[in-house]
Amino acid sequence: MAFIQQTRLLLQALLLRLPPTNLTPLGSTPPGHPTSVDSKELTSNLTPLNATLTKKQGGGPTLATRLARASSGPPLLATRHSSLATSSVLILLALTLVGCSAPHTPTLAIIHATVIDATGAPPRQDSTVLIEGQKITAIGPSASISFSNSTPTLDATGKFLIPGLVDSHVHLTGASEPTGSRDFILPLLLANGITTARDMGGDLDSLKTLRHEIDSGKLQAPRIFFAGPYLDGDPPFFQPSLVVTNATQAADDVHSLTYRGADFIKVQSNLSRAAYFSIAEVCRREHITFVGHVPDHVTAGEASDAGQKSIEHLTCVLRACSSDEPSLIRKQFASAPKHSTNVQSANRELNWQRQLLDTYSDQQASALIQKFLGNRTWQVPTLILLRNDAFPTPETDPSHDPRQKYIPTHVLQNWRKGTEDRDKGATPDEFTLRANLMQASLRIVAKMRAAGVGILAGTDTTAPYVFPGSSLHEELALLVEAGLTPMQALQAATKLPAEFLGKSQTQGTIEPGKLADLLLLDANPLVDIHNTQKINSVILLGQLLDRPKLDAILDSVERFAKTH
Repeated sequence: MAFIQQTRLLLQALLLRLPPTNLTPLGSTPPGHPTSVDSKELTSNLTPLNATLTKKQGGGPTLATRLARASSGPPLLATRHSSLATSSVLILLALTLVGCSAPHTPTLAIIHATVIDATGAPPRQDSTVLIEGQKITAIGPSASISFSNSTPTLDATGKFLIPGLVDSHVHLTGASEPTGSRDFILPLLLANGITTARDMGGDLDSLKTLRHEIDSGKLQAPRIFFAGPYLDGDPPFFQPSLVVTNATQAADDVHSLTYRGADFIKVQSNLSRAAYFSIAEVCRREHITFVGHVPDHVTAGEASDAGQKSIEHLTCVLRACSSDEPSLIRKQFASAPKHSTNVQSANRELNWQRQLLDTYSDQQASALIQKFLGNRTWQVPTLILLRNDAFPTPETDPSHDPRQKYIPTHVLQNWRKGTEDRDKGATPDEFTLRANLMQASLRIVAKMRAAGVGILAGTDTTAPYVFPGSSLHEELALLVEAGLTPMQALQAATKLPAEFLGKSQTQGTIEPGKLADLLLLDANPLVDIHNTQKINSVILLGQLLDRPKLDAILDSVERFAKTH
């Protein structure tokens, strides 16, 4: 240690032109040691290091040059013990200069895990993952990865490590505000392994506050990306919305939302054609993404051509796969006969849905998919929403699900009332039609994914009986039911959302340098995708949440639900 300290002091003297202290007096030769080293020899010895040292010192004079300059004054190195000793000093000087110091100690080591990194590579058994702070620093075979005995470890023997999950369609401020997002939705997302969420419509100021609290570390929760209020027609279908009916309103609203910090623009179903295409044009000028529903007055193909980056819930997609889409559009907006009863109106809707299924065309579907591929139009099918809310049947009835204990009382009451109103008077034939529509949705998702269309896993939390957090795992299972492989389903909630959001450099897969957002499972999700529900631990930005901590989060949400 004394020799290293001597070397560091000497280095400071060389670089800063300061007199060295606590060194062997210069200009004298210790007994039994010959000759001094001149500056030319020293410069020659250091020449191979010039490029590295110049870069390290910000492009200034190299160490060799500084030494040569220093030699014009009193000699800095007056003696040498031997040529070997001189070389050793030079090596130590170089190592010290380039920042060679004791390695940082990892803050967590996950040992003996089977790593499923979501790149598509095969699982890596008996691997160790080192985390320092918020990032992954190393991954490798457990036998070859070393770390300090003081490093906290998580023994993952027999367990499977995957990236943290992304729910690409949530509504954080959609229930039990002003505290529901903090005390109800975000905790359930985190407890179910979701480390990133894309909010698809909500109060912008509330979402900005949430993001600030999350980014500053005040709130431990998934990181969020958001749109703020919807852009919709008059009247809007949902709140909060900004009504857009003309190009001026489109320009004002898109500019305002962009200025206020929205990550993207969300379009809704009741926009007129003129308003929709005005929004698309403004988004191109403002260089901001727009996503959402395909408005009823617009076709899915037109939305893709207009630059809409993602289509949610397969809106207008099945209609675009019909061999008679123009007829379907006309009937969709045809005025109802005077004095129509509720039963007659319901029957017209059912007949329209039957025509939708009966006129399905593989040729039309293939043409639409090629358009999606050419325009890089992503799909967020939210199959769990379709199954539980749009096309429910007695066989898929979620109204007795035990997860209701996590849902605030007044939210659950609204869910139940909506379900009763929807199913009132429903016949077996209607339930059969719903099941057929669900199967058609699964088939088109499989066809799109097989062709290479980007599929993202999203849920539409907190739509009726779409349970925050756990519903994403159901979405993954439905994607596999549709025909995706377990790896493809997993990538729809990890690698692909990172790509969609432009965050592939920092998240989405398990690789050194990326954020330590991880999910440790007790069973292999590539054997059975339902195993993503068997959560042992969650790591959020390097912070370990083991099973007892996750259960404490769930208990807290359950208490909140009982009182709200």
